[in-house]
Amino acid sequence: MKRRSVIFLLLFVGLAGCQSVGPVRPQAQTPPWTVCFSPRGGCTQLIVDTLANAKSSVLVQAYSFTSEPIAQALVEAHARGVDVEVILDKSQRTEDDARTKLLMDAGIPVRVDAAHAIAHNKVMVIDGETVITGSFNFTKVAEERNAENLLVIRDAALAAKYDANWRLHKAHSQPF
Repeated sequence: MKRRSVIFLLLFVGLAGCQSVGPVRPQAQTPPWTVCFSPRGGCTQLIVDTLANAKSSVLVQAYSFTSEPIAQALVEAHARGVDVEVILDKSQRTEDDARTKLLMDAGIPVRVDAAHAIAHNKVMVIDGETVITGSFNFTKVAEERNAENLLVIRDAALAAKYDANWRLHKAHSQPF
């Protein structure tokens, strides 16, 4: 019955003056994830674009954090009223890096997770709905020279698990 209705509709539209009518297909759904690879795969820009859409919160865990564009995107999100918080690996204490200072000068809380040999996470949780993760460090070198991967996943249940893990690490982290 459905097929007859579609055929009738196609004939009717065709008789009404439409030059050609292709097959009727369901519209493809956008996958709930985006992936990119470096070097020079646009991972930094994907992070910046995703942060530009943040509305309420951004939780960051980073082993290495030296990317100017990502730092600037976090500062801009914070300036829009988004609650941004950052946890870094203890190795970042010895880095003389302007990006960490940029975050702190903007009023973004930055903490250090020194409870582990290495806090090797590369994670962002955005608005309790989106997770950014992968091997991609938030650095210029990760974008330009390293072989890295980045995955952006839009899934609230997964984001809740990452959020809970972020909060566990925050509990034992100290202010930068």
